Amino acid sequence: MTISYRLADIAVQLGGRVLGDAEVRIAQIATLEKAQPDQISFYTNSKYRAQLAGTRAGAVILSEADAQATALPRIVSDNPYAYFAKVSSLFNPLPEAKPGVHPGAVIGAGAQIDPTASIAAMAVIGECAVIGAHSVIGACCFIGANTVIGSHARLYPGVVIYHGCVIGDNLIAHSGAVIGSDGFGIAMDEGRWIKIPQIGRVVIGDDVEIGANTTIDRGALDDTVIEEGVKLDNQIQVAHNVRIGAHTAIAGCAAIAGSAVIGRYCLIGGAARILGHLQLADYVEIAAHTLVGKSIREAGSYAAIYPLGRTEDWRRNAVHLRHLDDLVKRVKALEQEIESLKGKER
Repeated sequence: MTISYRLADIAVQLGGRVLGDAEVRIAQIATLEKAQPDQISFYTNSKYRAQLAGTRAGAVILSEADAQATALPRIVSDNPYAYFAKVSSLFNPLPEAKPGVHPGAVIGAGAQIDPTASIAAMAVIGECAVIGAHSVIGACCFIGANTVIGSHARLYPGVVIYHGCVIGDNLIAHSGAVIGSDGFGIAMDEGRWIKIPQIGRVVIGDDVEIGANTTIDRGALDDTVIEEGVKLDNQIQVAHNVRIGAHTAIAGCAAIAGSAVIGRYCLIGGAARILGHLQLADYVEIAAHTLVGKSIREAGSYAAIYPLGRTEDWRRNAVHLRHLDDLVKRVKALEQEIESLKGKER
C-alpha cells in the first residue's frame, strides 16, 4: 500500500515552514528533473534553477533565501538537503524484521540474544556474544565469540565481526564488511617474517555506518576505535590502532595506515591515503586521491593532486619535475651571483 502525507503533516513531523497549498499529498521523493505531481523534490543550488522552473513536482524543499524562487507548494527549511534526507526516510522506512532466531542459524554456548532481535538463516553467533534489542543480523553473517553488539544494529548479509569486538547502538554494516580482522603486524627475524599477534579489539561507537567490503583491523596491542557518528563508504581500509573521531565521513577506497589518528568532523575524499602514525586535527578536509604524508595540525581544506592534463603535456612536465632539485640549485647559484655582482657595483 502506498503511503502519502499532506505537506502539512510532513511539516508537523519534521518541522519547517509550509508555503502554498499545505493540503497537497506527497507519496514519494524524486529529483527536480523526474519528479511527478505526487512527489517532493529539493532545491539547494542555483545551477538547477531551470530544472526548478520546469519541474512537475507536487512540492519542493528549499531554503529561506530561495523561499520565493517558485510558486509551487513548498517547505522552507534551514537545511534543505538534510530535510530531504528526513523526508526520504519517512517515505522509505527499512523493512521490519521478524524477531527471533531462524532454525538455520548457529548459536554458540552462552550467547545472549535479545528476544526482539532477528537472526537470519545461516548466521553464526559465537560463544558468549551479545546481540542487543531490535538488532537485525542478516543471512550468513558471522559474529565472533565475546563480541558485543548494541541495540538497533542492522548487519546486511555476509558481514563478519571477529571475536571480542564492541559495537554501539544503531550500527549499519553492509555486505562484505569485515570488522576485527588481524592488523598487518610482522617482524623480520633471520630472513623470515614472524607474525605479531593482534590482541587489541575494534571498538565502535553509536550511529556508525560501514560500507560494503570495508575492512577495519583490530589493534595490535591497544584498540582500533571508531567514534560515534562516523560514516565509512565502501572499500575502505582502516588499519590497526587507527582512531577515527566522531562524525567524520570517509569516501570510498580511502586507506588509513596503522596508528593514524583522525580528528572529529573530518571529511576524507575518495581514494585518499593517510600514512601511519600521523594525526589530523578536527575539521580537516582532504581532497580525493590526496596522499597525506605528514600530520595536519590545523583545521582546513588540503589537497595534493597533480593537475589533469593531456598525456603529452603531463609527460613533458614529468620530465621537468625530475630535474626540479637541480633547477632549484641553479636558481640559487644565479641569485648568489647576481647579489655578488650588485655588491661589486656598489
